[in-house]
Amino acid sequence: MTRRIGQVVFACIAASLTPVALHAAEKRSITEKDILQFKWIGDPQVSPDGSRVAFVRVVVNEDKDRYETSLFVVPAKGSAGPRPFTSGPFDTSPRWSPDGRTLAFVRAVEKEGGKSGKAQIYLLSADGGEARALTELAKGAGAPHWSPDGATIAFTTSTLPGDTTEEDPKKSDVRVITRAVYRSNGGGYYEPDRRDHIWAVPASFDATGERPLPYQVTVGNFDEENIAWSPDGARIYFTSTRVLEPYYTPSDADLYAIPSKGGDMVQIASIDGEIEAFRPSPDGKRIVFIGTLNAAPLRSYNQPDLFVTDTMPESTPRNLTADYDFDLGGGISGDQRAPRGGRGGGIIWNRDGKSVLVTTTAQGRANLQRIRLTDGRIEAFTSGNQDVIAQSASADGSTLVALVSTASNVGDLFVADARKKAAELKQLTRVNDAPFAGLDITEPEEIWYDSFDGTKIHGWILKPPGFDASKKYPMILEVHGGPHIPYGYSFTHEFLWMAAKGYVVLYTNPRGSSSYGQDFGNLIQFAYPGDDYKDLMAGVDEVVKRGYIDEKRIGITGGSGGGVLTNWAITQTNRFAAAVSQRSIADWAGFWYTCDFSLFQPVWFRGTPWEEQDDFAARSAITHIANVTTPLMLVEGESDLRTPAGEGGEQMFRALKYLKKPVVMVRFPDETHELSRSGKPSHRVERLQHIVGWFDKYLQGKDSGAYDVR
Repeated sequence: MTRRIGQVVFACIAASLTPVALHAAEKRSITEKDILQFKWIGDPQVSPDGSRVAFVRVVVNEDKDRYETSLFVVPAKGSAGPRPFTSGPFDTSPRWSPDGRTLAFVRAVEKEGGKSGKAQIYLLSADGGEARALTELAKGAGAPHWSPDGATIAFTTSTLPGDTTEEDPKKSDVRVITRAVYRSNGGGYYEPDRRDHIWAVPASFDATGERPLPYQVTVGNFDEENIAWSPDGARIYFTSTRVLEPYYTPSDADLYAIPSKGGDMVQIASIDGEIEAFRPSPDGKRIVFIGTLNAAPLRSYNQPDLFVTDTMPESTPRNLTADYDFDLGGGISGDQRAPRGGRGGGIIWNRDGKSVLVTTTAQGRANLQRIRLTDGRIEAFTSGNQDVIAQSASADGSTLVALVSTASNVGDLFVADARKKAAELKQLTRVNDAPFAGLDITEPEEIWYDSFDGTKIHGWILKPPGFDASKKYPMILEVHGGPHIPYGYSFTHEFLWMAAKGYVVLYTNPRGSSSYGQDFGNLIQFAYPGDDYKDLMAGVDEVVKRGYIDEKRIGITGGSGGGVLTNWAITQTNRFAAAVSQRSIADWAGFWYTCDFSLFQPVWFRGTPWEEQDDFAARSAITHIANVTTPLMLVEGESDLRTPAGEGGEQMFRALKYLKKPVVMVRFPDETHELSRSGKPSHRVERLQHIVGWFDKYLQGKDSGAYDVR
């Protein structure tokens, strides 16, 4: 049953998210360098009594060309502004002790040359003072979780017994690789002899001030993650995939428990799919979790659901949202999530134990829903054109804090009384009021249009400041990646910068996008790219017919899956006057062999490259390269292991050079697939300059000469 939600816009919320108003004449358009002044919030955590909120504040250190993180605290009543709690520069993961008197957090100490050392867990009095290191492990420690009595902190580490902090100069640097998945984008090569295990450490120092000794709770050949204590402190829950080579079977992570001092683990719950975020009930009798079911036959996109299960071993989970045709958890694509410091969030139990609050994503909006456990009834707790990125609540579940982003606000904290039927959001922070006070930020226009086959497609038009409908403007079509992650009401600096440069920006959610139902998300299975490209072109037609677009000055760009569709589009049409393909794929067979994850399951293709040669070739842009007439820029991160440059930009570049077509490749050293979202600050600025510089050359006739052959 499809339910259309989130259509109501709360004017009071929208107004509270708008920067301080100034006279229009005093404002200026946003620039690519304004990102250097932005501040981001990550991982908000409400104190147990609901009086304070700790969070990670992320800023750019322009001199050192890096992001720096420190902890801030703000009163939950809004009686004062945020104040710094730690000095950073690499502090994250604040976690309140159950009595609210101590804050545990993760700190990486700055080493010589500006690099950070291995992150360790630190303790700091809630009244302030000097933080003290609780751990000193060779591979560091992360994800701290207090036991209910406050005596112990559980955490994860890949440290092995006998490890030291000293480097072994005799250790070989040769890698013996036996697994199909052996490296990850941003993480590099896996160490086959190490797993992320659960450890624990007493949360106090002895009378002499000596650091307590941590002990290992889980052992074995598998990683454990998503730690949570049982309310009585007797057990630690976690999720794990207990298969040596999981890529040979569909995704499957289960929920386990182990005695808090170590011992035999037991399986609590299993589904045919992945169990992800979870939260035990306050009385310890139930666990609610977000799970993603596999299908038979397998689907390209599996929509997450909310389940409840007992805490007895091998209990049978019950799907609460089987009839809810939108995403549980999920998220919206954008370029302004905190580039460091984590998101936070998760499931929040209501005080009476009868319902939970959880984020859902529907039609480009992410909001909190209250879901009743008896029958799965869903009621909106927050509504509006926004993206609820993270949330946290007090121990009794009454005080809730949410991190909220909109199309015109990077992200701020809002507080609400979770006991009420619907949220009355009160703004706690205004971290970007200063840099935004003088900016002319335009709001997008929401549109729905019919595609070639009558399918309804959702999108947005962002117009330049001072837009005049009687004029003709160049337009840029932005294509999201994933390929399922949708656009929506979340802050995207790139779009605003393009609009400020005089472009109308169109961004849409073609078939395959999540947040529009399970069936819509799977319309591209075994057909990507294909009809989704036709949805994009129908969107171009929809805006062109409004009369203010110059049809000869239309460009297209996108990253990752958006790069795939950009490459594809210019092999199918000569309608675009310029294109910028970012972090893309041009050869599906090459991608099958080289990306950091495996495509062993028949979700995108029905078989392997040698079994389905014709299909792999037909859907690869490089096969149709001779059709390209559009001037193309290719943006690549040289450490991108998700979409390796050799299977995308490098192939397109070399082929188009051979064909003597206008093409340029811009490569960013040391950057991963996350270049646009969390790459080095200077590189993010330069990336924007190159993208718009290319469009300026071909759509506005502003040739800087930067892309001439020398």
